[in-house]
Amino acid sequence: MPPDLTTRPPQGHVLKELEDEDLDMVVQLLLASGSLKELARRYQVSYPTIRLRLNRLIERVDALLDGRPLDPMAAHLAGLVERGEMSLEGAQSALTLHRESLERSHNS
Repeated sequence: MPPDLTTRPPQGHVLKELEDEDLDMVVQLLLASGSLKELARRYQVSYPTIRLRLNRLIERVDALLDGRPLDPMAAHLAGLVERGEMSLEGAQSALTLHRESLERSHNS
């Protein structure tokens, strides 16, 4: 089911809340006709890297639509992967561990 776009942040449209880097990616994705392969070529990065960037952008938009704060650990790990300082698998594992730890601390 598509998100309810009638609930907008008080500042206006959700896209207005994104950083310029994220807006640039939205524009490039539109110009690439939604092709992640083409988007990866435009950014001169691998497909998994562009997929990670898109997932991070989706998470930001979802959080803005839901009025939730962004997950700083997820953003940090995604940045490490984008810069080649950590593997995608390592970042996913670290994020899972981090979220499980947070969940355990909230339940205790």
